[in-house]
Amino acid sequence: MPTSLAFEADPAFGPWQRLAAWTGALAGWRRYGMATLLGVVAAAALPPVDLVPLLAVSFSGLVWLAAGCRSGRQAFALGWSFSFGFLVAGLYWIAAALFVDIASFWWLVPFAAAGLPALLSIYGGAALLLYHWLRPQGLARAPCLAACWLIGEWLRGHLFTGFPWNLVGYAWSGGFPGGTAVLQVTAVIGIYGLSLLTVAAAALPASLGDPPRAAARHLRRIAPPVVGLLVVIALGVGGWLRLAAAPAADVPGLRLRLVQPSIAESLKWDPAARAGNFERLLALSAEPAARPVTDIIWPEAAATFLLNRDPAHRAAIAAVAPPGGLVITGALRSDPLPGPAQHFWNSLAVIDGAGDLVASFDKFHLVPFGEYVPFRNILPIDKITPGNVDFTPGPGPRTLALPGLPPVGPLICYEVIFPHAVVDESHRPQWLLNVTNDAWYGFTSGPFQHFAIARVRAVEEGLPLVRAANNGISGFVDAYGRVRERLGLDAVGVLDAPLPAALPGPTPYARLGDRLFWVMLIGGLVPAAALIAARARLR
Repeated sequence: MPTSLAFEADPAFGPWQRLAAWTGALAGWRRYGMATLLGVVAAAALPPVDLVPLLAVSFSGLVWLAAGCRSGRQAFALGWSFSFGFLVAGLYWIAAALFVDIASFWWLVPFAAAGLPALLSIYGGAALLLYHWLRPQGLARAPCLAACWLIGEWLRGHLFTGFPWNLVGYAWSGGFPGGTAVLQVTAVIGIYGLSLLTVAAAALPASLGDPPRAAARHLRRIAPPVVGLLVVIALGVGGWLRLAAAPAADVPGLRLRLVQPSIAESLKWDPAARAGNFERLLALSAEPAARPVTDIIWPEAAATFLLNRDPAHRAAIAAVAPPGGLVITGALRSDPLPGPAQHFWNSLAVIDGAGDLVASFDKFHLVPFGEYVPFRNILPIDKITPGNVDFTPGPGPRTLALPGLPPVGPLICYEVIFPHAVVDESHRPQWLLNVTNDAWYGFTSGPFQHFAIARVRAVEEGLPLVRAANNGISGFVDAYGRVRERLGLDAVGVLDAPLPAALPGPTPYARLGDRLFWVMLIGGLVPAAALIAARARLR
């Protein structure tokens, strides 16, 4: 009798076992179509949808599909298909940036919407190829799948400049109830460690589909999903206890104003609109405050002038600076004097009440094709941001010592998405400042995901995070990842709040980085390695 029909005729098969057998028996385009669909379902667990329980459907289904792979090629194609669905659904918003100048970049839309996910899905294919080679059985499947998947995610986050967006653990950083409590474990094991535990817990329910002869005892099928649920509950309870003991402390004497002008990207660099845009920033900064504001923060590239060469616009900014305070703004910076080979930086400028430029910070992790074109000598294309000159990267994470403020670690745009790469370890700051411009992406998932990802850096490092975005989401996040105040997407206004205090010392993750994650990852591979050794002894 064909495998696809055997389970239908066997009365010992229950509904879960029938579903698992049917899934594993899928072949050809049906197999890879199902894998792609499960990847899309997994993406729905991430912000802003936040349906975290769907991860159990996706990764348990992936275990069942993987059981039907007969070759490494099939395993790679399976992993690639699952990852492609996950990334297409999670990164579709990247293509929205091209619509700012669709007349010039219409031909790039398919590459941004599908080409980038297809390329990044190679890591997912490699993960399932490794899983197939290890051939885990029984209870070893879930930890082995989690370890293999996280090797792929770690490589995606580090190779070729890295793009660690939408790691599975970020499912807890949106609006799912209890998510903030679960996030507390990232203070010890980081987002990669939380992702590892999340995938393992989500794959454990696959045991419900084990065939009768492999699950003679009912408890053996039920225990793994119960264990997975208990892991999640333990993370939530442990995080809740940490939060319950956490004071809501602020830095005394400071009250910051975040300015969110919500200027459309199509108008931001329009010569006819630049003066009006600048006046909007000044007017919002000068709005009356219920309590005195000490410093003002504008978003990324808010000042569309070369402030290091422009004393007139610096003077206008200084006029709205609070008495004795500063205005911190994203701006472009160039060499002091114009020339044929001058450099430009995506920068942060700090201006005092006298109009002096007291400090600056240059973005060090630039966006490929957005701020520079890789292999420019080979690729005959322009970057999608205005201007035909590539930005120059800054030297790396820095801590700025600013008058009247605790030492700050600036991060421009997506620099905040890189775990354990956001602070100067030799001179740790007391808070993180993320200025960004998400207006490129409109009302899509991207800005919600960006804010959710930024929250996790606060928990990992034990530092409060202040985020000023052109069109949102702006907010104040304390060192435990709790959102104190926020301005929603596309809102126009200001947000005044005190600066939350940092933890007394670095978190374990801040000290150790991903070392504990790698220990956990190796532990996830041990059961599969033991099975390989046992099979070798039987030969």
